[in-house]
Amino acid sequence: MLTFALAVILLIITPGPGVLSTAGFGAAYGFRPSLAYVLGLFLGTNMVMLAVISGLAAVVFSVPWLRMVLMGASVAYLLYLAARIGFAGSRIAFIEAKSPPGVGAGLLLQAINPKAYAVNTSLITGFGFAPENLAFELTVKLLIANAIWVPIHLGWLWAGVALHRLDLPHHVQRRINIAMALAMLAVVGLALWSALQGA
Repeated sequence: MLTFALAVILLIITPGPGVLSTAGFGAAYGFRPSLAYVLGLFLGTNMVMLAVISGLAAVVFSVPWLRMVLMGASVAYLLYLAARIGFAGSRIAFIEAKSPPGVGAGLLLQAINPKAYAVNTSLITGFGFAPENLAFELTVKLLIANAIWVPIHLGWLWAGVALHRLDLPHHVQRRINIAMALAMLAVVGLALWSALQGA
């Protein structure tokens, strides 16, 4: 169980679209306005876990054309979120970014987030500790994963808010937002490269 908990920490805390967008929106909009987005991520993460547990994710991703459509949708949406972060508060924005995304945006991100599926598949199918009682093991895994997920994402949100509260000059804040957006694009590139290698 401790090995599983450590794996959850290491896999969730590493930068991915969820934590990067959480920090980015925290920096761009502040803590309270970004909480709805984090709630959407939380609901989406649990939706992905249930899809992995039920086998639905494996069935969907076993269809090559559907896997490519979902990857395309994922890349397009992650590019959109990166633009929202990168151009938040910028007068030269080509995208309207005056208000933070809500629950639906977080839910959608996790639904098409390649890292969410990879992490949850690894956690659910590996690190067994109660093979004689699968229902108990899955329940405990869900509880542990959520107990760790919440503070990690709130920590990333707080880190973004801490940048926001520094009251940096507008051009510095814009550069930070763009840097976070570029980090997110790098994750998108890695996910796309990994998917193409596996195809």
